[in-house]
Amino acid sequence: MPDNENAYEVEYAKQLDKQDQLASYRKEFYVKEDRIYLDGNSLGLLSKRAETTVLQLLDSWKNYGIEGWTEGDNPWFYLSETIGEKIAPLVGGNPDEVIVTGSTTVNLHQLVATFYEPDSKRTKILADELNFPSDIYALQSQIKLKGFEPSEHLVQVRSKDGHTLHEEDIINEMKDDVALIVLPSVLYRSGQILNMKRLTAEAHKRNILIGFDLCHSIGSIPHELSKWGVDFAFWCNYKHLNGGPGGVGGLYVNKKHFGKHPGLSGWFSSKKDKQFDMEHVLTPAEHAGAFQMGTPHVLSIAPLIGSLAIFEEAGIENIRKKSLKMTQYLMDLIDYELSDFGFVIRNPKEEDKRGGHIYIEHPEAARICKALKAKNIIPDFRKPNGVRLAPVALYNTYEEVWSSVQILKTIMEEELYKKFKNERGVVA
Repeated sequence: MPDNENAYEVEYAKQLDKQDQLASYRKEFYVKEDRIYLDGNSLGLLSKRAETTVLQLLDSWKNYGIEGWTEGDNPWFYLSETIGEKIAPLVGGNPDEVIVTGSTTVNLHQLVATFYEPDSKRTKILADELNFPSDIYALQSQIKLKGFEPSEHLVQVRSKDGHTLHEEDIINEMKDDVALIVLPSVLYRSGQILNMKRLTAEAHKRNILIGFDLCHSIGSIPHELSKWGVDFAFWCNYKHLNGGPGGVGGLYVNKKHFGKHPGLSGWFSSKKDKQFDMEHVLTPAEHAGAFQMGTPHVLSIAPLIGSLAIFEEAGIENIRKKSLKMTQYLMDLIDYELSDFGFVIRNPKEEDKRGGHIYIEHPEAARICKALKAKNIIPDFRKPNGVRLAPVALYNTYEEVWSSVQILKTIMEEELYKKFKNERGVVA
């Protein structure tokens, strides 16, 4: 941002919007003009194309019945593979290394069941203390299933500041007794990006397999999983990819692991041309499809067909460029307008370490989030005192960023947050 006060006026924000090459995509989404939605890192907004493809899949059910598995524009039997191919560029994978299936936690269970093979020397899983709880629950479960105690065999890298991780600390824990590493690509609270390329190289130097949770990075930042040699990854599609609430997840398995029997086998793990032979010995698919289990959730996949068409047009590099510019603008405005009110920016400020949202802390965070919602600004509260704000490149504007900070300033100046209890709701 230019070093002059005019840069903090609304006209500057409007000028940025006029120059925005992605501005036309805003009209693709159902955006309420009287509301500023800054929670796309929790649930992305519905696009009109996603709505259309849901209706198209419903229509195929209506018109084809069971023949929809092999007929129509998007045959259901091949849908997980077809959409996996479309997602592959967003994770930097080959088309056959990606499959759309399950959910984040189901896919993590599958991948850990497959790749966690403790022996007499290597029995531990390396994770971190800042990861989303469900990942830790799954890792604890898998360790128990192998007959070990999570308190002894799950190693969680400590954070020095409670917000970020030092990669050197992670590498230092890559010891001879570690069998598997599972880490987030982007920390869900602070938005810190971990250097996946470096961590993968360091893990492989020590003959340790490594995988990443991409929930807070897919659709927000570019990846090169195959180039980096990452062993596996998993994610949800309802945040930055706008795939709909509770929508189907996805996973990546590096082709060097093709042929490995899935740890959790199921009906759709099968090679397609063998599946209906109904044999009681599984012949797994020869690609990432082997790591599916149950029947694809066709109607939950449907929104992705439309959503991914937008990403293909807009380009993840362009999305990332605008995202960085918007989060920098937001941080600059917070520093300029809110310096007297006790807010602390906890996300990394460096571009190569900052994901698609910013994370600020304040002792009255829960109240402040409620006050923002009362003013039609949708943030995200994280216990105990964190506020996440995610200006999304495809549908948020710079003027919305500017307005949000001005409204937040008014809330603080007039102490409007004191009308609310400083405690989270049932869903936060």
